[in-house]
Amino acid sequence: MFTLRVMTLDDYDAVIDLMKRTPGVSLRDADSRESTSKYLERNPGMSFVAQVQGVIGGCVMCGHDGRRGYLQHLVVLPQHRRQGIANALVARCLASLEALGILKCHLDVFKTNSVAADYWRSQGWQLRTDIDRYSFTRSDNENV
Repeated sequence: MFTLRVMTLDDYDAVIDLMKRTPGVSLRDADSRESTSKYLERNPGMSFVAQVQGVIGGCVMCGHDGRRGYLQHLVVLPQHRRQGIANALVARCLASLEALGILKCHLDVFKTNSVAADYWRSQGWQLRTDIDRYSFTRSDNENV
């Protein structure tokens, strides 16, 4: 049994630890406590954690640009998978976006993360083949 609740900055250490222990998840300088605080403030009530017996066993971060939603870092510990936690976290995010009139959502998956790719496909998400993502970094630090 699990419960979902809104992620707060108080969850930061547990969430980062969860992400560090999950293959296929990349942490960057942008995942700092300060940056996470800004993200949560900019997207209030849209990121969630799943608690299993009082311990965080899953999380997802959700935000938007006013037109499209974006999911990041959907993570569920292996021992808690296949219990509906990921689906519940995603559903909560999509509902929070829909409440704002945002009906389309994007996410990124590393090409090497076949577990994540299989999950998203199984949930009806479509791999975009009509676009490529380009990034530009205004820093010598490629880990920003």
